[in-house]
Amino acid sequence: MLKKLLISVIILLGLYYIFLFSHIAESLKLIFKVIPMLLIIILAAIQKPLHIKKYQFLIIAGLVFCMIGDYTLQWFLIGLTSFLIGHIFYIFAFTTANERHVPTWAKILLLLYGASMAIWIAGSVFKTGETILGIAVIAYISVILTMGWTAIKTGSTLATSGAILFIASDSYLAINKFVMPLAFSHEIIMLTYYSAQLLIALSILQYSEIRSKVLQ
Repeated sequence: MLKKLLISVIILLGLYYIFLFSHIAESLKLIFKVIPMLLIIILAAIQKPLHIKKYQFLIIAGLVFCMIGDYTLQWFLIGLTSFLIGHIFYIFAFTTANERHVPTWAKILLLLYGASMAIWIAGSVFKTGETILGIAVIAYISVILTMGWTAIKTGSTLATSGAILFIASDSYLAINKFVMPLAFSHEIIMLTYYSAQLLIALSILQYSEIRSKVLQ
């Protein structure tokens, strides 16, 4: 009951921030932005999985650093670093759940996508003379694609879907910020972002069920 209530509140507050944020006072926007993430962290923490406490702890740590990134993204490099640390925690979590091999087609797709995004986005940043930021962007692309790679290996459809949505969200954000303005950028970035984090949090119980079947 509590889980369903939390998910409903997360969805409602997330949609409020995404589609009605212009009506929120400027001083309150960041608070409304992080509230859904705080609730997602609570949702991840109240779950009681079997056999995968380490996975749960690492996912919660990743969520916490992403929430910090939400608030500090106004100082872009600080926010980027927080998200980078969050993704590293997700990678550690997913590598504890090595349940399947990554299909060859997925490997090729991830590598091609990462290379093209690095050339396109980081190339645009380097042209402005911001070398440190360009290197940071390449590092971030590498880490988030690794996160997607390891999410597939968990065998959890929720973790994999969450990772793909996260890649989509960050890609849209990066293109909008560094290459060209995109339509409905706020709505698309935040909708895919909140969805990604919610699915990753819910993957805790799904992976617990996968491990329980393996250990039976």
